[in-house]
Amino acid sequence: MITVEEAQARVLQAFAPLAAESVALDRASGRVLAADLTARRSQPPVAVSAMDGYAIRAADVAMLPARLSVIGAAPAGRKFTGTLGAGQAVRIFTGGSVPSGADAVVIQENVVSEDGSFIRVLDGVSRPGANIRLAGLDFTVGDRLLTAGRRLTAPAIGLAAAMNLADLPVRRQPRVAILSTGDELVMPGESSIGEDRIVAANGFALAAYVRDWGGEPVDLGIARDSIAELKAAAAGAAGCDLLVTSGGASVGEHDLIQRALGESGFALEFWKVALRPGKPFIFGKIGAVPVLGLPGNPVSALVCALLFLRPAIDRLLGLDPPGIAEMSVTLGRDLPANDQRQDYMRASIKRDARGTFVATPFEHQDSSMLSVLARADGLVIRPPNAPAARKGDPVHLLPLTERAFGA
Repeated sequence: MITVEEAQARVLQAFAPLAAESVALDRASGRVLAADLTARRSQPPVAVSAMDGYAIRAADVAMLPARLSVIGAAPAGRKFTGTLGAGQAVRIFTGGSVPSGADAVVIQENVVSEDGSFIRVLDGVSRPGANIRLAGLDFTVGDRLLTAGRRLTAPAIGLAAAMNLADLPVRRQPRVAILSTGDELVMPGESSIGEDRIVAANGFALAAYVRDWGGEPVDLGIARDSIAELKAAAAGAAGCDLLVTSGGASVGEHDLIQRALGESGFALEFWKVALRPGKPFIFGKIGAVPVLGLPGNPVSALVCALLFLRPAIDRLLGLDPPGIAEMSVTLGRDLPANDQRQDYMRASIKRDARGTFVATPFEHQDSSMLSVLARADGLVIRPPNAPAARKGDPVHLLPLTERAFGA
């Protein structure tokens, strides 16, 4: 068996960022930038008012109250084209361009209007520039504001739009072929399921992960425990960036993945990782297509997906570093010494009275129990041969959800 760290490093060596493509802003959410972006427009392009009020000269309100004549208006999008002189004011609204000659804005709450032709300013403006957003306050033409390798969120897309960019260069979405294997599997929702059958869950969960991580799942369905059927199903991965199989990765009589793929030119890189759950993990290639052979037990399959599939997709998307960052938390209960395999224990997370994150592994850690994984906020990592740990000890955690960690 090889270590988790060695397995991850060898998997990642097989992947490189995919080519770029251009997508419209309204289709860019969640995609990963393939190039740096610079602004094509300054924001704001000219000095604008930050408040509703009146554009004035600060010198005219040095003595209060001050009476000024109103010579026009500057709503957002319609510039006042004249020049403001001594003793004059222009009605202005938030986002309106500051007229020539004005150097401050007095807010409307500090003004009394006299028939719309004159105003009396009751509270002065302390300095020139008050309540004005200068041209380029946010950014200017040529500023590099978004960098390659960033996943595009709503604020980033809003920024790109403000930069006057309608289309964005992003990495192509990885196409991930997913093949479930096993005579015992049936599709969810079937009306009559024999007691010796298992409802197929792994393929659906893996496809959801692939979508969440920015890829495009390609469903190859369920292949029965037949070398011919497995070989035919795996051929559907042609043209994909990665093939992920679930089940048949061990050494049982019906664990046929390596034999079936071998007839299609499968080159094994390694098999078996010092990992719990997920020891019978396979990695290799069919031609140029990398293959991740995940165990059939659902928790094992999904933990292996977190450890190996996500970093692979991240690398294809140009994200660096790939994978999920570990964090340090406090252990919530005593744990016995670990054996030679690195353990990933499903755990809940809570804050204690001091605000410290406390991770408590669930009592039941069986690799078939999806209900436990679905409740877990993270995976407590127990290194190989780790000594017994006590409640309150620091441990490393692979986070799974955001709900336990706050916004």
